[in-house]
Amino acid sequence: RGGQQRQEAKVEMTGTLTHIWRHPIKSHGSEALEKVTVKAGTTLPWDRTWAVAHEQAKLESGWSPCQNFSRCAKAPGLMAIKSALDEAAGTLTLSHPTRPELTFRPDDPADQPRFLEWVAPLMPKDRAGSERILRIDTRGMTDTDYASISLGNLASLRALSQRVGTTLDPRRFRINLWIDELAPWEEFDWVGHEITLGPVRFRVEEPIQRCMATTANPDTGHRDADTLGALEAGWGHRNFGIYRTALIDGELTCGNMLEDTP
Repeated sequence: RGGQQRQEAKVEMTGTLTHIWRHPIKSHGSEALEKVTVKAGTTLPWDRTWAVAHEQAKLESGWSPCQNFSRCAKAPGLMAIKSALDEAAGTLTLSHPTRPELTFRPDDPADQPRFLEWVAPLMPKDRAGSERILRIDTRGMTDTDYASISLGNLASLRALSQRVGTTLDPRRFRINLWIDELAPWEEFDWVGHEITLGPVRFRVEEPIQRCMATTANPDTGHRDADTLGALEAGWGHRNFGIYRTALIDGELTCGNMLEDTP
């Protein structure tokens, strides 16, 4: 984990929050928001609140590493799931181009078999099958062992799209917050710094190292872009986006401005 201490050098920055995304079930759907209330030291509300443990999972008592869960890196068909969460009712609606729409309660054990039956055709035959939905109350099941919120730079996405030779949908990267009006790859200079987005101050922890999930098209669930090869060939790494931790509470809204924290 990087960014344990704030660097002394000031990083000049400016940018605008353009998109907010949450993913209620890890690797099983994305949902766009216009605003969200962030709490210090937590993941984005309702982001990765649930995760789907597979048959060979070796789960820990709280947070568990991503290899214990059914995910887009191993099952690209999952990438094309869209989700809509009704927070008050506790229901989640999932849709997919090859599956009928499903509305169910992830916290209801009686409803979980319906979900498992719905998602089974999207899982490769040579992978461990999805077994149950898991939730921990303290945080979302992000890929980091600390409560992270991810941020992406649309200028970096455009640079990567040019390298790949096709326009890449931001949903491939399952990032929470997208910023525009930055220089490409500027975000990597922020590691170890504190930044302010709207009313919320964050500490930038580390770059996000990418996996095969980003090669899958979020409209079709088919792998159709060599994002990893393009990153390696163009920039010598597989990093895209950054992880941050929230330091204070506040409501984020699309249109909020980004600035360095003095």
